[in-house]
Amino acid sequence: MKQNALPKVAYFCMEYGLNHEFPIYSGGLGILAGDHLKSAGDLKVPLVAVGILWRQGYTEQRIGPDGRPYDIFTDHSYDFLEDTGVKVNVTVRGNQVTCKVWKTEHFGNAPLYLLDTNLPENEEPWITDRLYSGSGDDRIAQEIVLGIGGIRALRALGILPDVYHFNEGHAVLAGIELIREKMTQGLDFKAAWEKTRQEIVFTTHTPVPAGNESHTLAALEYVGAFNGLTAEQMKAIGGNPFNMTVAGLRLSRLANAVAQLHGKTACKMWANVKDAAPIIAITNGVHPGTWQNPAIRQAFADGASLWEPHQKAKRLLIQEIEKQTGVKLHEDKLLIGFARRAAAYKRADLIFRNESIIKPLLEQGQIQLVFSGKAHPQDGIGKDLVARTVAMAKRYPKSVVFIENYDMRIGRLLTQGCDVWLNNPQRPLEACGTSGMKAAMNGVLNLSILDGWWPEGCEHGVNGWQIGNAYEGPGQDENDLKSLYQTLTKEVLPTYYGQKDMWERMMRASIKMSEYFSSHRMVEEYYERLYRPNNSEMACNA
Repeated sequence: MKQNALPKVAYFCMEYGLNHEFPIYSGGLGILAGDHLKSAGDLKVPLVAVGILWRQGYTEQRIGPDGRPYDIFTDHSYDFLEDTGVKVNVTVRGNQVTCKVWKTEHFGNAPLYLLDTNLPENEEPWITDRLYSGSGDDRIAQEIVLGIGGIRALRALGILPDVYHFNEGHAVLAGIELIREKMTQGLDFKAAWEKTRQEIVFTTHTPVPAGNESHTLAALEYVGAFNGLTAEQMKAIGGNPFNMTVAGLRLSRLANAVAQLHGKTACKMWANVKDAAPIIAITNGVHPGTWQNPAIRQAFADGASLWEPHQKAKRLLIQEIEKQTGVKLHEDKLLIGFARRAAAYKRADLIFRNESIIKPLLEQGQIQLVFSGKAHPQDGIGKDLVARTVAMAKRYPKSVVFIENYDMRIGRLLTQGCDVWLNNPQRPLEACGTSGMKAAMNGVLNLSILDGWWPEGCEHGVNGWQIGNAYEGPGQDENDLKSLYQTLTKEVLPTYYGQKDMWERMMRASIKMSEYFSSHRMVEEYYERLYRPNNSEMACNA
């Protein structure tokens, strides 16, 4: 890419996963944003990012004596943050709230500006305490800080972007602020909205309806999100109730889904939204420098055996498991990993649902299972799912383990040290699922439903295995479970225990395949297809 021809981008996101020692992220959305910033830094493209400095992060989640997860919140401080000297004001519930602006490039990332309300002059300093916490009104207050405060911070810093990229709907109030600015300059609402649309692009993520946040217009007005607009104007943008994803689609000139299958799903999901931006698909990627084991990378580049560096990574994982759980797993037995946010559609417990099949495999030591993941602090169903997984670890104490307080460090150990990466969401509800990309670039073979990114990467029996045949409909759980067991017992296990040469060939094919799923490619594609103006590319609802 020619650097001097690239548009200047301001990237907005509620969370950023840059490093486990900087816990201002909850899961996949934040990890994606962190990888985006690190690749932008590596590629030296003109991009800055805007977020929030979450003083207590998301949650430290531990397992109690009853087997259920509980949450711990502690204040964090960071000596690597740079004080920009900039403060901006927003209005929340009629009160002025001051936002201090910090900056970091500490992790090799493009500049990240973080807004912080934890200041003595604020009546409501708690706004930036905890990521995704509190009531709906609290969330609106946080989104006022991110969106409205974020635009004002860029102005105060003297940063004038060509493009504003909203990664998920949390940032759409930035679009409301851009419209307000133009209206104060004399444009009417419709003209200001249309001009603003030419500056914004939008990424939509989860197809799960509950993941697409909405608020009543009354709540938005009460907290202060109208920001000078009227109820009718807000309704025209986001509907009533005001849906943040709908608003993102109507505020942008072009939108994207995060995998090719997700593009089709998103087009169907939002087909009835009048005046929505066209949706294209740009598949996510992950940052190789963060997630790929250096010894694996070197062995692959040299054409050397991958087995010993893989086994070394596996030993490190086994040591961590023993340290945390007291369980000593076997290095020479198949180790299957499953680690992601605890959500019902991801079906963490699917593999346990036919005891007559799974029990002998576990008791005879043919397979070992390691799980990890956090539930949202207010998600009782997610916590039930974690508790069921923990119960299985107690039931099969020699072959099933659960690692608590899942974070980037644990994620790296798992995606480098397991033999197989299991992914069995309810298709088509997984937007992308980047953990499998991280596993693939380490030669950890994916065993996955054809959902998210996997239909683009999978060559069955060559670089991993598919579960089922992309069936959606009645009996989906039963169909997927039958295929999971069939593939595991008839293909995965015989290959691991009886065809080590083939297994290593598959590892090499997996790493080769993963080269496409790099966040470097993703960022370049964003510049080429989403950020450049007047993109006439065909999209599902163009």
